[in-house]
Amino acid sequence: MEKETIKEEKKETKEKFKQIQNEPKKVEKNLEKMIEKTKKKRKVKLILGITISLIIVIAIVFSTIFALLNMNKTNIVRGVKIEGVDVSGLTKEDAKLKLEKIYQEKLEKEIPAQYQDYETTINANLLETTYGIEEAVEQAINIGRTDNIFVNNYKTLWALLGKTDIDVKMQLNEEIARKTIEDIGTNLPGVMVNSEYYIEEGKLKITKGEKGVKINTDLMLKKIKEKLDKIETTDEYIEIPVLQANPKEINLEQIHAEIYKEVQDAYYTKDPFTIHPEVEGIDFDMEAAKKILETEQEEYIIDLIITSPKVTTDQIGTEAFPDQLGTFKTNYDGGDVDRTTNLRLACEKINGKVILAGETFSYNQTLGPRSAAAGYKNAKVYSAGQVVDGIGGGICQISSTLYNAVLRANLGIVERKNHQFVTSYVEAGMDATVVYGTTDFKFKNTRKYPVKIVASAKNGVAVVSIYGIKEETEYTFSFRTVTISTLPTSTKYVDDPTIAAGTEKVKQKGANGKKTETYMYKMLDGKVISTTLLSKDTYDPMQKIIIRGTKGLKTNTKTETETKTQTNNTTTTEKSQETTKQPTKEETTSNQTTENQKDTTKEETTN
Repeated sequence: MEKETIKEEKKETKEKFKQIQNEPKKVEKNLEKMIEKTKKKRKVKLILGITISLIIVIAIVFSTIFALLNMNKTNIVRGVKIEGVDVSGLTKEDAKLKLEKIYQEKLEKEIPAQYQDYETTINANLLETTYGIEEAVEQAINIGRTDNIFVNNYKTLWALLGKTDIDVKMQLNEEIARKTIEDIGTNLPGVMVNSEYYIEEGKLKITKGEKGVKINTDLMLKKIKEKLDKIETTDEYIEIPVLQANPKEINLEQIHAEIYKEVQDAYYTKDPFTIHPEVEGIDFDMEAAKKILETEQEEYIIDLIITSPKVTTDQIGTEAFPDQLGTFKTNYDGGDVDRTTNLRLACEKINGKVILAGETFSYNQTLGPRSAAAGYKNAKVYSAGQVVDGIGGGICQISSTLYNAVLRANLGIVERKNHQFVTSYVEAGMDATVVYGTTDFKFKNTRKYPVKIVASAKNGVAVVSIYGIKEETEYTFSFRTVTISTLPTSTKYVDDPTIAAGTEKVKQKGANGKKTETYMYKMLDGKVISTTLLSKDTYDPMQKIIIRGTKGLKTNTKTETETKTQTNNTTTTEKSQETTKQPTKEETTSNQTTENQKDTTKEETTN
């Protein structure tokens, strides 16, 4: 065993010795392989370096030539689009003209909007919508024309691949847009109505508000922006977004604070001369009123505690309101009995009202709700863009006449809104619409002394005057309305199977809309001392409606179907004169001058 073991150990020792003898040879071989690999790598790197250098040189030469060729061109490079419109190869002027034509057509196209059966339109021009065409074209023309040739080539090639599409920035006047949206909101079916109160025949009458819908102004504005931001023009309606809304709770404490008055006898002082008119004491039992409001009623009637003064202004002489501070008149059709009744009733409500210095007058609170029970009749009103019969039609003529008298008496306007359409009894910019529960006309007596309203409607003429005491310095006023843009009307055809085919009948005459600015000129001794922008107003176009006979036609399946709308291409822009222009002799009128307006016919449509 020991011999065999020794034999194996000798064998292993010999093998190890052989390995040690061969090791230098292996190392040498490995070293040779490494040197060979290094040489090959160096050769590859050298070839790669030379190749890259050649590519760079060729790229630089090519880029330089490509850049120089493009820099010498004055037109927009190939493949460039602006809002999807190909402007390749166009000059700056041609590209601008091409886009302006597209966007002008878009601006002139009315945007239809609807909520249930209510339909209306929105005009982009009236929202002062503008598009950054100039900036977009400038951006397009500068592609490939910077100081960096590599950037130029990259952008030029990117355009050739169809990857360059420039946006056109859209802007609109959000203040006007929100006002337009709010105006639309007042006409929605089922709109929420706030609670109101008024005093009549010794009673406090509170009308309960009605819950309903309220236009979502923010969401509607977003939808309008999205519609206007797209270059495409479509007839697709905007669905008017609404929110469910509840009227404010009736606040008896606030009402009490507003109507409560201590009784006061009329008197005047001579040095300085000051009239202090009588004040009728007004109060009511708060606890009794709260119990009345616990019941469910459409109108709450609360007894007032009236304390009459012992001395009134009539008893101290005519000195109380000796001077006419402002007056205005409008004409109406006396043959329209129902409308005339409404005008006279409105005048009776405001006639004799005294507004103390610092007090605010509310037209809605003075007239109360327009109802048959209050004596109002059905007459023509605006509703959902059409002329229809409505209770109390015509009272806006008196609020507008009052508005003009108040302006000439130099009193402060607190709340006033223009009609949806231009009226026939006053020019655009000089009207004041009212809707009970939503839209009021209010003014404040900003003079030193009390003022009194004197109003009448007879023989086809409505007159409203403001009387009081002239102050040491009195001004006269004139007004000028400038049409900024005109919105063309459109025609709507409605099929009627009861009328012979081929017969047409005009149901509603159309009228253009407009956007106006009204300026007030304040004068002293016949010279203008200040010019004020009184208001910016937007009037929608009134659609012309034609009934078209379809009797006997086989294709007729509906009794009343809208079939076609055509746009009347009238002028869309009228530039104004300088807003600071000196009024002409014909424009200048004093606050004691009565102004005549054109006659109001039976076709006149205003609430």
